[in-house]
Amino acid sequence: MTVPYDQALSEFEAVIGLETHVELGTAAKMFCGCDTSFGAEPNTHTCPVCLGLPGALPVVNAQAIESTIRIGLALHCDIAAWCRFARKNYFYPDMPKNFQTSQYDEPLCTGGYLDVDVPGEDGTPEVVRVPIERVHLEEDTGKSLHVGGATGRIHGASHSLVDYNRAGIPLVEIVTRPVVGTGPRAAEVARAYVAELRDVLRGLGVSDVRMEQGSLRCDVNVSLNRPGQPWGTRSETKNVNSLRSVERAVRSEVERQAARLRDGERIVQETRHFHEDTGLSTPGRSKEEATDYRYFPEPDLAPVAPDPAWVAELRAALPDPPSVRRKRLTAELGLSARDSAAMVNAGVLDLVLATVEAGAPAAEARNMWLGPLAQAANTRGVEAADLPVAPAQVARVVELVSSGALTAGLARQVVDGVLAGEGEPDDVVAGRGLAVVSDEGALGEAVDAALAAQPAVAEKVRAGKVQAVGALVGAVMKATRGQADAPVVRRLLLERLGVEG
Repeated sequence: MTVPYDQALSEFEAVIGLETHVELGTAAKMFCGCDTSFGAEPNTHTCPVCLGLPGALPVVNAQAIESTIRIGLALHCDIAAWCRFARKNYFYPDMPKNFQTSQYDEPLCTGGYLDVDVPGEDGTPEVVRVPIERVHLEEDTGKSLHVGGATGRIHGASHSLVDYNRAGIPLVEIVTRPVVGTGPRAAEVARAYVAELRDVLRGLGVSDVRMEQGSLRCDVNVSLNRPGQPWGTRSETKNVNSLRSVERAVRSEVERQAARLRDGERIVQETRHFHEDTGLSTPGRSKEEATDYRYFPEPDLAPVAPDPAWVAELRAALPDPPSVRRKRLTAELGLSARDSAAMVNAGVLDLVLATVEAGAPAAEARNMWLGPLAQAANTRGVEAADLPVAPAQVARVVELVSSGALTAGLARQVVDGVLAGEGEPDDVVAGRGLAVVSDEGALGEAVDAALAAQPAVAEKVRAGKVQAVGALVGAVMKATRGQADAPVVRRLLLERLGVEG
């Protein structure tokens, strides 16, 4: 049993926390020179260091250190003058060393915050400040593949395989402090935070932040308490891999915990697995405390002491935050606050701005992302940013429509083709034969057929009801599968009927 989300948050206060793991886009792994590219054959990007073989010694990836500092600076963190790595000891099949090289009590970045926009009661964005506890650097684990079951999880599988290609890839963990006072917007704040964080990371160029590929993963912590009482026991929903699922995971856990608390039951501190198909979570394992990992300093790595002058250089070279860039560009383009709010709520504002920067007019870019592309994202159950289409490709479709080479209807077909992997927009136009037909000779047969099929409509037009010609234009468009040049068709129809346009 569950309690509906809104009802649950009318009785309880939610405290949320988010732990976001980001695979850095370095060419080599954190402590060795192995390739980090995604999609290689299993266990082909490994070496004695990332496999933890005896006698292999790690060397720190300097680019990973720089990227982590830049992330910390972008999140307004303090950068440590001195820090070091530690061994986090636990056994799991996808971790070849049986410990993870991470940071414990001396992280590289501490403190900080990220301001996010969430829709207010009137729909206009309101700023919520999410406090950051720490940003630390570690190495990723491998990936277990559970084979033979219906769910892809270990329960019910006949056997498991392990791919160690991912083991050792630089991984930054960004941990928030408890976020309180969000009221009924707890789930929206969680989603907005991860979305804004992804935009910050993408703007820094430190990661491709592809949630569907696992380069950005989020653990969602939720606890409930009655107003005025101490915070409750938290659960941690692991490895949530889309913005939509971050919001759903918070909602699901609020509803589950509220039902248990209402019945006088105790909340167990545990990890939980989120199921994309149902939007629900199931228990994983009891949640460990730091002492369970037996942290101790990594003996094979020297401490890291960033030069303050170097940190100052990195700070000075940071790009504008996404929020500043959005405000500047929306002002330059003359977009209204309502337009901006609609695009923020749909998660497409940055995509629209990128499409404008690629050459499309603002209104057309907005219509494409809020229209056919938003519909495609909804159908696929993904965020618009995760669609396999680039803003430059969308700008090219807009350009083809503006030039008269495509109609709006044909543009949708071109977008579908790009999403289906058929190539660039021009390739789709050629491959599907979608170019607009403007040749009067080629259109003449369809025009004559429309007039012959609808003599009553033709007579109305001759009698002076020129607007009735729209039905004839529609018939020609249907006969030509939307490829006819509508203005040319209208002119030809009126000429044949002897009517002035």
